[in-house]
Amino acid sequence: MDKIRANINHIFKDTESDQELICIDAGLTSFDTIHDLQLELFKELIGSYKSSVKNYLILCEHEPVYTLGKSGDIKNILNKEIQHKVKRIDRGGDITFHGPGQLVGYPILNLSNFKLGLKSYVDLLEDSIIRTLSMFEINAKKSPNEIGVWLDPNNDKARKICALGIRSSRFITMHGFALNVNTDLTYYEQINPCGLTDKEVSSMAKELGTEVDFEDVKACFLTEFINALSRNFKEV
Repeated sequence: MDKIRANINHIFKDTESDQELICIDAGLTSFDTIHDLQLELFKELIGSYKSSVKNYLILCEHEPVYTLGKSGDIKNILNKEIQHKVKRIDRGGDITFHGPGQLVGYPILNLSNFKLGLKSYVDLLEDSIIRTLSMFEINAKKSPNEIGVWLDPNNDKARKICALGIRSSRFITMHGFALNVNTDLTYYEQINPCGLTDKEVSSMAKELGTEVDFEDVKACFLTEFINALSRNFKEV
């Protein structure tokens, strides 16, 4: 865990409120390792939620894994041979896939310090991803009925490019988003992603017809997310 914590490569400080955002770039790491780190940071913020100015953002890719939210339905696992490998976890949402080429972000934030409720926080995350995708000339949108980020959400060509699943307690968050950049989409054939049976999943690479520079996407998201949280954040 200390080795992962050592990967801190950005610290931002709000010049007005003294809030800090500590960004940990964990690279390609197992889901269990990152989940343990999330819980450690989550408990740290819960224990000091009235006084701490620290907030965290973990960015990573995962080794291939399927996860099922606490209200998820095992019927959405189409291939029963993978059922014993699926990890049931404490976030919202149904089943999804994580793997190489997918940008996964886990913000562990004290929302009250940013004057955010859970709904406005989800909107902020979705908006940050939509603006990131626009930098690569991908026109993404929200869906009026479903969480996440979508392409053509209002017609029969709707496809999901980014999934969201959040946990919150005392306005402290964990879990987050998974944006398909260069993801191998064949993994989704084993499940009904997010419980959806009538919509497809896509990736930036599929939409653009070529692989995308993963580090560029990561840098764009970080910029958009920082600006959305506070225009007063400066790197220190």
